[in-house]
Amino acid sequence: MQKDQSAVNVIGSLLRQVALGAAGNTGEIRGAFKGVGQSGSKGLRLPDMLKLFLTVISSSERVYICVDAVDELQLEDRSELLRALRQIIQEAPNTRLFLTGRPHIRGEIGRHITEGTSSISVVPDKGDIASYLSRKMEDDKARDPKLMTENLKNNIMSTMLEKASEM
Repeated sequence: MQKDQSAVNVIGSLLRQVALGAAGNTGEIRGAFKGVGQSGSKGLRLPDMLKLFLTVISSSERVYICVDAVDELQLEDRSELLRALRQIIQEAPNTRLFLTGRPHIRGEIGRHITEGTSSISVVPDKGDIASYLSRKMEDDKARDPKLMTENLKNNIMSTMLEKASEM
């Protein structure tokens, strides 16, 4: 759910993933989370998560962070996450980022993360989209022939291909 996609949750998920693969430093992580439970607070805050994350990855030769669909985070959460990722790559030069998102957030990412960035545009292939849509609509028609008229099929196809061209 989008409301669960916050900077704290994303960094927490990354922390969990690197901690599972880390040989050491797990005692510090356990202690931090145990302390939270005993203090009655809901969870670690972002600065605490970042500190733990940086501690765990400091002993790694290279760390790759991949965050898919960055554009799906709410604006405030996205900005907070991008600032956190900037801090990680500044304090841990052994870290490489791979972020995916729709083209409209490229500028936002560039404002937050400026060091050594490059971007690749992936443009949808209209033939692939048309083929996929045709298959799906045929599947629907096979389940219930009354679901799809030829006019509706043509409208769906033209609208989806038009939207794909706007990307």
